Amino acid sequence: MDVCAVPRIDGALLFTPVPRRDERGYFCRTFDADVMRAAGIEPAAFTQDSISRSAKGVVRGLHVRRGSGEAKLVRCSYGAIFDVVLDLRPASPTYRNWESFELTGEEQVTVFVPAGCAHGFQALTEPADVSYRIDRPHDPTEDVTIAFDDPELAISWPLPVTVMSQRDRLAPALATAATLLR
Repeated sequence: MDVCAVPRIDGALLFTPVPRRDERGYFCRTFDADVMRAAGIEPAAFTQDSISRSAKGVVRGLHVRRGSGEAKLVRCSYGAIFDVVLDLRPASPTYRNWESFELTGEEQVTVFVPAGCAHGFQALTEPADVSYRIDRPHDPTEDVTIAFDDPELAISWPLPVTVMSQRDRLAPALATAATLLR
């Protein structure tokens, strides 16, 4: 598994496995505790695994948690997504930078999203399954959502948005949401 830093987001990492392909399809390891430790991430810190399935065009996010935040390992297990990580850590050298990735079920690349960074994605296929490994139990009272279409961020989402949750549709701009993180 190859590990590389994401230059625009301090502490974010990409884990790229090496699928073994043959006439049956492929097999690949998507999580390796030794690789995580070598990259400076404690694998035992992750307490919860979740999966979402989204229709093409769906946008989920941008989501972040107040308090100590939460670190995530995010992977598209089926289909394809346009994935976004936004650094909201005031002390970070990459504060307010965002980076996007196309994650696919064919490649099984995992993004490590550091605590204090917002995350969101748009489904590029019908459907797209996203797997999450999170480092602390979810507490909905700590959830903060940022408008995916905030002009300050100027994220170029690749497809027209088909569906969003009410929470995501009504999310405030970054300037307002950032005050909720203090």
